Amino acid sequence: MQTIQQIYAAQGEFFAAGNTFSIETRKAALLKLREVILRKEEDIKSALQLDLGKSKAESYMTEIGMTLASIRHQINHLKKYSKPKRVGLSITAFPGKGYIVPEPYGRVLIMSPWNYPFLLCMDPLVSAVAAGNCVIVKPAQTSQHTSLVIADIVKEAFAVEHVACVAGGSENCDCLLQLRFDYIFYTGSPRIGKVIMEKASKYLTPVTLELGGKSPCIIDDTANIPLAVKRMLFGKGLNAGQTCVAPDYLLVQHAVKEQVVEEFKRQCKKFWGKDPINNPNFPRIINQHHYNRLVSYLSDGKCLVGGGCNSDLLKIEPTLLEVDIKANCNIMRDEIFGPILPLIEFEFVEEAVKFVKAQEKPLALYLFSNSKNVQRIFSREIPFGGGCINDTIMHLSEKNLPFGGVGNSGMGAYHGKAGFDTFTHYKSVLKRGTWLDPAFRYQPLGSLKMWLVRKFLR
Repeated sequence: MQTIQQIYAAQGEFFAAGNTFSIETRKAALLKLREVILRKEEDIKSALQLDLGKSKAESYMTEIGMTLASIRHQINHLKKYSKPKRVGLSITAFPGKGYIVPEPYGRVLIMSPWNYPFLLCMDPLVSAVAAGNCVIVKPAQTSQHTSLVIADIVKEAFAVEHVACVAGGSENCDCLLQLRFDYIFYTGSPRIGKVIMEKASKYLTPVTLELGGKSPCIIDDTANIPLAVKRMLFGKGLNAGQTCVAPDYLLVQHAVKEQVVEEFKRQCKKFWGKDPINNPNFPRIINQHHYNRLVSYLSDGKCLVGGGCNSDLLKIEPTLLEVDIKANCNIMRDEIFGPILPLIEFEFVEEAVKFVKAQEKPLALYLFSNSKNVQRIFSREIPFGGGCINDTIMHLSEKNLPFGGVGNSGMGAYHGKAGFDTFTHYKSVLKRGTWLDPAFRYQPLGSLKMWLVRKFLR
């Protein structure tokens, strides 16, 4: 088994030799990855069930299928994305031509989380390979079964000097972060994101940080309440709320509060039956630590719906919890990352706007409203990474919409073209003709030359 340093050195030599530059080589690598994933589909589903209790249907919809869609997108657009682009020039460059040339960074480190352990490792990997980089992926130790499957897939799909998987715990993370990568891509918490950025600063390594935060969901009195609650609950229920873009808290206008509560009860029963805890299609919490943390939040407010939990199964019912924002409770300070949804009532839209703007910039924002003015206010006047009007989560599935955070919720973006761009340096090249060489830029700079310079440059 090669050491991390040996893998790192081998990838440096492999990249320097130009082995990743060919478009056909990149396509072949992505096709091979696709073939291995399809062959190991059942292994992936089994690992996700063991780690998170995900059903096979949810595993395919939210992890495997989205990865395959990313591979298809990059293969279909790779030639276009990789082509140098001609740009217009000013008269000062005459005679000349200008180009923007995409080139891979080189050696890339991708560090992925436990909540979507397959997708959030493979999706950036697909973009990095499409862009022509060598990659080391470090999957999360917490989701150990999926990490083992990822290691098998990477080993089978790639030569180690092209893409390698380094498993293990914090000791291997520390070792990797001591190395001089050309790009680091991290998905996880803001706390660890700060550590990654600090380590990267030693070599001025550029980073993308896909973090989290408290993503608001707002329902006003113009919304289609049954549809709003159904779509909101879809977003909150995925992976039992262990999703970085899950609705984290719910702002509801007073006039429709009771209707929202009743609809939440009805939709929960429709989705998962009378006993969600024993429904095999409702995932579990990743481990005892996070289960205990989530259960402690239940005392921060009044349970309007749900509240049941089972420590043996590590499951918590979808729960609507009315909270007092003046109480400064933990559930409104921390990112919840579970199936508990605090409900906060507001009277006027301005109150909701003020509340959201007073928080850290969220990774996502979801608004349910049929008022064009309210839609305009929330989409244009409030900073957030991305989001939906009259839906949740679904912006992630669109490859033409860049996905990323802002401020405390992250920096940089990926998915589709944005993913290719993230792992690509765009090099500017000016090609000058030699048949004409105007003298006005050369010394001595007399009054006539300066008159010409001022004409061209003002």
